[in-house]
Amino acid sequence: MSYPEQQYPHSQLTEQIIASAYRVGGELKNGLVEKIYENALCIDFAEQNIHFAQQNRYPVHYHEKLCGTLIPDLVVDEKVIVDTKVVKEINSEHISQMQSYLNITGLKVGLIINFKYASVKIRRVAITAPPTPTDQINLA
Repeated sequence: MSYPEQQYPHSQLTEQIIASAYRVGGELKNGLVEKIYENALCIDFAEQNIHFAQQNRYPVHYHEKLCGTLIPDLVVDEKVIVDTKVVKEINSEHISQMQSYLNITGLKVGLIINFKYASVKIRRVAITAPPTPTDQINLA
């Protein structure tokens, strides 16, 4: 499926990541800890030749001084942050956390993937530019 890049950055890549999440969830089922799903995604990404980094470190600065380190679960193709969860529901706290991850890393897209239930739930979080009148016409 094709989406406008301005509103849906890296949509082809996120589709590949989502397909991996469904494969992992389908095979491992629910009930495991987050780290197992994260590691299984890494295995699936490698098998699909999807470039990724696990537990990358990003320095966080305040007033030009280092105040901490952000370590997202996965960064895929240096474009998409993937955060694995095993929670009752993806809530506003998880979304705010992903928005902070995106702001700190400078990336545009994050996927929160919840493996709590038999059906994998995914929430896409993106920093996008507002649509232009041309984009609105092309969407019709």
